[in-house]
Amino acid sequence: MKLQGKVALVTGGATGLGNAFVQRLLADGARVAIGDLRGAHDAARAHDTTGSRCLGVAMDVADEASVKAAVQTVEAGLGGIDILINNAALFSTLVNRPFEEYSADEWMQVMRVNTLGPFNCAKAVAPHMKAQRWGRIINVASTSALKGLANMAHYVTSKGAVITFTRVLARELGAWNITANALAPGLTLSDQILKNDDHMAKFGEAIRKSRSIQRDALPADLVGTVSFLASDDAAFMTGQTLCVEGGAIFV
Repeated sequence: MKLQGKVALVTGGATGLGNAFVQRLLADGARVAIGDLRGAHDAARAHDTTGSRCLGVAMDVADEASVKAAVQTVEAGLGGIDILINNAALFSTLVNRPFEEYSADEWMQVMRVNTLGPFNCAKAVAPHMKAQRWGRIINVASTSALKGLANMAHYVTSKGAVITFTRVLARELGAWNITANALAPGLTLSDQILKNDDHMAKFGEAIRKSRSIQRDALPADLVGTVSFLASDDAAFMTGQTLCVEGGAIFV
């Protein structure tokens, strides 16, 4: 129970990878808030019917006021936020096509959620973390930003920004014993990804073959890294991007 006494906020935690992270953090002893546009309360009740260990809160990470209100709700309900998992992002519903075929509105929609979202959330939780001189921020990036994956320019670019933002957070927050690291998975078979046949058809087989461990990635393959980064085991690691994709890329 290495996270006993800690409180975590997982954005986009109602489904997909986020929900797997919630389950692992709870198993590690943390109390966990699930922040999501929809389904947060139902997801929280599925983990904890009492509401004492898992709290659902509706939030739009791209809206600063919504994030502030959600953080205040979590602080009142669970007592502060020690661990932030910036997981909410647009990916599974996106359409694959050449960059010049995207509109400016499509581009900015992805940037608002995938880059403004982590900024809003980190900004909202930083005061509490600074006051207690302890915190863990884990930003979910993607190895696509390191590979330069074609036909997903807005998503890939946004995840490159997440990696650089992680490094800035590490520099600015380290004096308060707050670490910031990025988890970079590849295509992972979450329940949301499996709904997009286009992603699976275009990327699935090629990505499997690119890995040293040539199989599909599952949410269970990522949760151990999140558990490590959230704990004191990673107390002297910050600004790093951990690629968890079966050896598809070496950095």
